[in-house]
Amino acid sequence: MIDALTQVDLVRCAELEAQLFAGDSPWPLAGFVAELRAEHNRYFAARDGDVLVGYAGVSVLGPVGDRECEVHTIAVDLAYQGHGHGRALMDALLAVADAENAAVFLEVRTDNAPAVALYERNGFTVAGTRRNYYQPSGADAYTMVRSPRGERLEQEDRP
Repeated sequence: MIDALTQVDLVRCAELEAQLFAGDSPWPLAGFVAELRAEHNRYFAARDGDVLVGYAGVSVLGPVGDRECEVHTIAVDLAYQGHGHGRALMDALLAVADAENAAVFLEVRTDNAPAVALYERNGFTVAGTRRNYYQPSGADAYTMVRSPRGERLEQEDRP
């Protein structure tokens, strides 16, 4: 089930973050609190019953009619990966962007093949590489972009 992330969920988010991103400066609890409070952000929770198994967030930036979105995070507990939670969270993020007819940007580790594949299945393409983006590991990141809904529909209508 996907619903809104709440203040009550944030301790669990910080725990998952520490497990999943230990080598790359995981967000602390205070980071999640600030992200959830920011008016331009939308955060979602993936749940298995009452258990928070994943979370994702996107920002909506720019003036109305000329929006861009940026995926801030998407993460799923290792024990729950491969069961569609990441895909469902991505669907929620992209619904926000599509409602704004906004392009979507994100960074992903170049060595995270499952995440890159998920993004590519959802219409993202690699726009560039950021060397040593993740710290302290020094891992590189792809910058990926997905065109606004209107542009994608125009491309589908072309012969």
